[in-house]
Amino acid sequence: MPFRAVGYMSQARQPWNREELDSLVQRAAAFNLEAGVTGVLLFDGVSFLQYIEGPEEGVDVAYRRILSSAFHSEIVELGRGTVGSRLLPYWSMHWLLADPSQLRSVACADWTGFVRSTPPSPRRSTAMDRLHVYLHPYLARPQ
Repeated sequence: MPFRAVGYMSQARQPWNREELDSLVQRAAAFNLEAGVTGVLLFDGVSFLQYIEGPEEGVDVAYRRILSSAFHSEIVELGRGTVGSRLLPYWSMHWLLADPSQLRSVACADWTGFVRSTPPSPRRSTAMDRLHVYLHPYLARPQ
C-alpha cells in the first residue's frame, strides 16, 4: 500500500524553549499515532525541517495542523508525493536537534519523488538519502 509524504522547512517562532517544543512534539505524536502518521522534526535552533508519512488523509490533516501552527512561520514545502514504504515506521513523531549545515544539506537536496538511491551515490544523493544517513544512528536504537 503506498503512503503519502510531505517534507517542509520553516522558521521557528522566537524565542523558543525546550518545554514548549517537547509539548508540541508530544501532542503531534499523540495525534499522529491515531492518524497512522510517522515522522521526524529536525531543529537547529532557528529552522525546522520536518518529514511526515502515512495514509493520505492522516498526512493531509497533520500537515494542515502544521500550516496553522503558531510555532512555525515562513513554511516552504520541499516535497509532497507517494512513497512505497515508510522511512520511519516506528516514530509517530520524534524531534532531534540538528546541526545547521546538516539541515541545509537535507533541505537543498533533490526531494523529487522521495527517491532513495540504490546503491547510494556520494556524487548525487537525494533528500531521502541524506535524511536516512542523518537518522540512521538514531533509528538503530530504541526511542
